[in-house]
Amino acid sequence: MNLMEELQWRGLIQDIMPGTIEQLNKEMTSAYIGFDPTADSLHIGSLVPILLLVHLQKAGHKPFALVGGATGMVGDPSGKSEERNLLSEDVLQHNVQCVKKQLEKFLDFDTTKPNAAEMVNNYDWFKDMSFLHFIRDVGKYITVNYMLAKDSVKKRIENENGMSFTEFTYQLVQGYDFYWLYTHKNCKLQMGGSDQWGNIVTGTEIIRKKAGGEAFAFTCPLITKADGGKFGKTEKGNVWLDAQKTSPYQFYQFWMNASDEDAKKWIKIFTLLPKETIESLLEAHNKAPNERILQKKLAESLTIFVHSKADYDFAVQASEILFNNETADILASLSEKQLIQALEGVPTITISKSQIENGYDLLNFLTETSIFPSKSEARKMWQNGGIRINKKKIETDYVQITKQDLLQNKYLLIQKGKKNYYLAVVND
Repeated sequence: MNLMEELQWRGLIQDIMPGTIEQLNKEMTSAYIGFDPTADSLHIGSLVPILLLVHLQKAGHKPFALVGGATGMVGDPSGKSEERNLLSEDVLQHNVQCVKKQLEKFLDFDTTKPNAAEMVNNYDWFKDMSFLHFIRDVGKYITVNYMLAKDSVKKRIENENGMSFTEFTYQLVQGYDFYWLYTHKNCKLQMGGSDQWGNIVTGTEIIRKKAGGEAFAFTCPLITKADGGKFGKTEKGNVWLDAQKTSPYQFYQFWMNASDEDAKKWIKIFTLLPKETIESLLEAHNKAPNERILQKKLAESLTIFVHSKADYDFAVQASEILFNNETADILASLSEKQLIQALEGVPTITISKSQIENGYDLLNFLTETSIFPSKSEARKMWQNGGIRINKKKIETDYVQITKQDLLQNKYLLIQKGKKNYYLAVVND
């Protein structure tokens, strides 16, 4: 398969401008995608444009990642029902640096190669441009009628809050980005999400009218979930690519929790696995959906791609802790940070350092922390082997909890029966 055939098979093509396929088949083509620096990390919604650039480069073309230091100051109205809060220049520049660092992980920037990836920031060509210069040399090429016809503009104008002039001009600013890259970097193709189609086409118009050139474009569908929920969101908010914002374990769990219907689509979209491998995985999954083969492969591929093999290995181990009773050694080997990640969501109880200093009677502990309503009920489960501390079964000769039982000198994992867990935290 050539590049466009593969992207179509993966479900990554929605709109395409005439001549785009011919251009890509004709020569090494420079192409770009813009990334929004309104946060200091990209989230998993950005994986699709990242992967488009990766596929492009693998096919021998040259990718440009544009970080919008200037457009981030304006705010893209596409897909938005109301105007966003504008960030200060200092915050935006900090975000730009963070996003650049993330993108460097996924693309090959080796300058000895003809198709080495490049990073650009549109603030560099807008910072010294005056307003008069912009409306004279850019604005005159695009009519108001043309701009009003765009869906992103029409929807906002019909909204009771309307649309500011700042956001109205966004498509001109993005359009000029394409023109600048066309004239300075020989960039002939822009890619993006389907909600960007209007802004992208504005760029090809400016190139045609101002430079007398021909440029091309295609967009990919916006990622959806089978249940109608918003992709990339959990109860805790966005799933970020930054490990400090979303731990690799949480990231892994997001993909593991995908529905079968979503996993069948996402395995094509979000992995670089070849067609034959994916078709084999789909066949195996259909035969035994309860084994969650697709979810496991998704979680493995994406956790390694975004984080590392070590983070993936830890996520697999951590996932086993609550579902496998033979994991006491794994639990004891975890760092405090890993322990907190692995036991996220487990109900927490607190005990004082003084309570455990000289030994805490087991039955008193189990009832005073409300793990059991009474000593008789706790004693019965204890004698029947139904209580585990740090994944080790508590025998009848175990009568008190001591400092030696603590994980990282601070934590105890209590298991009541098969499925009920409590994390005891020792306070000073």
